[in-house]
Amino acid sequence: MKIRSPICTFVGHVDHGKSSLLDQIRGTCIVEEEPGKITQKISSSIVSIDLLKKVCGDLLKKINLKLTIPGILFIDTPGHAAFTNLRKRGGNLADIAILVIDINEGIKPQTKEAIEILQSYKTPFIIALNKIDLIPGWQKKQTNLLNSINLQTESTKKKLDDRLYSLVGSIYEFGFNAERFDRVDDYTKKIAMVPCSAKTGEGIPELLMVLAGLAQRYLEDSLKIHVKGPAHGTILEVKEEKGLGTILDAIIYEGTLKVNDKIVIGSLDEPIVTKVRSIFITKKSFKEVSAAAPVKISAPNIKEAIPGMPIKTANKEIEKIKEEIQKEVGEVIIETEKSGIVIKADSLGSLEALSNLLKQHKIKIKRAYIGDITKKDIADAQSEKDPLHQVIIGFNVKNQEKTKIKVITNDVIYRIIEDIEDWQKKQRIEIERKSLENLTLPYKIKILPHCVFRQSNPAIVGIEVMAGKLKINTPLMKDGKELTHIKSIQYEKENIQELETGKQAAISLPGIAIGRQIKEGDILYSFMSEDNFRKLKKLKKFLNDKEISTLKEIAEIMRKSNDFWGV
Repeated sequence: MKIRSPICTFVGHVDHGKSSLLDQIRGTCIVEEEPGKITQKISSSIVSIDLLKKVCGDLLKKINLKLTIPGILFIDTPGHAAFTNLRKRGGNLADIAILVIDINEGIKPQTKEAIEILQSYKTPFIIALNKIDLIPGWQKKQTNLLNSINLQTESTKKKLDDRLYSLVGSIYEFGFNAERFDRVDDYTKKIAMVPCSAKTGEGIPELLMVLAGLAQRYLEDSLKIHVKGPAHGTILEVKEEKGLGTILDAIIYEGTLKVNDKIVIGSLDEPIVTKVRSIFITKKSFKEVSAAAPVKISAPNIKEAIPGMPIKTANKEIEKIKEEIQKEVGEVIIETEKSGIVIKADSLGSLEALSNLLKQHKIKIKRAYIGDITKKDIADAQSEKDPLHQVIIGFNVKNQEKTKIKVITNDVIYRIIEDIEDWQKKQRIEIERKSLENLTLPYKIKILPHCVFRQSNPAIVGIEVMAGKLKINTPLMKDGKELTHIKSIQYEKENIQELETGKQAAISLPGIAIGRQIKEGDILYSFMSEDNFRKLKKLKKFLNDKEISTLKEIAEIMRKSNDFWGV
């Protein structure tokens, strides 16, 4: 057994400085080469214990911390893809995370999403409050972070504290207590926040000190691994590389991987079995690599491999290992329900992250799968009886199928969540609006004087609609008793289906005689059942003021003979 390097991933909102911070730590300048200075590819690197000691310097002596971890394996990612793809059986492979927040911008949509993902995987994290150099009045001092803060002007210190405690409040809304790292008395109960600057390097030693200290103190048991055993790993990316063909970017988190090893790669169907041709770390070739290590693996027949899938050495008992690998994959091909939406994603980890967030937002999932949207997905969505489930969600996938079914695709999870919640909200309103079509709506009419055109069989009279909308075939009442129904409406010599408030027309009423049941000047109301009334009360938002007032009048009339009518 030995202690491996803890695996740390950077998460946070786009452009808050995840890659820049890693560059400061590694002393490289990858960000400057990226289009738009936003990371386009997953990268990983090991920061050795010697570099950690060099960067942290006297800070380690001050807290009496003797480092025993061999270093830290850092993952950088565009968004959360690497984090969600960094998985192993029973959870996420990342041992710890750095949540990067621009101290001047605060919590943004992807920050919220990152926190929710960290919560769902129960991954410990610290917060890097980046871009302190942009706080108005900030001046870099040639000393450690805490001394530097004390040497700032009072107004600058106040601005720093205001921003910091505003973020403490925002983090608390997610159920976490947070505090500036030097004020944390118990790291198991509070999230450490380290002010820093990727540009000037301020706070980087303190960030690494807190990270290394936490990893060593609280994660040491989980970092113990069998070095000589079979390699266990996870695919981050599958890509083409010049001179090598298709290669796997992977993390080996346990055991040792050797050239010529047989490996089994998880799949949605039959596992892939192949042989390792070559292993690289950056551009250097190795015969074998022990955990924890970021590697590039060249092997035949891996074009169909999917990011997020597990890898395992299988020089013996191949069938048993294939079974184990597929069982692990099966645990992630998401728990689904009998009724719900269809979701698709580009990788196993993305599918799992999307599923977790949708469930947090109380959205049911019927089918979850990897790959572009297909005709089968459309058929599955169409077969749903609940209109709110007749939708397909795609994360980082294409839709080339023509369909009337609602399809929501995006490469940012939080936008997908926003879009489906917005769509479902509109659908609910539309469903409720349609349900009104099956109900008798409140209206009242007045029989106009000198406008009796026929006494009976059917009676034809002139009326004015005082409230609501008069429709044919709706029942009429007087004094709480149903009398007749609207057989037809004639307006300006034409037969119409409905008549709006304020308009006058002639209507025909079967089964009654003018002068007996009704007379000129009478006010009649729509007749409705108690069940109809209760449903209308729930849908009041779709009624206008006059209709609501008329509904109350109808209730008052009906309660003259039954105190609890419609209650």
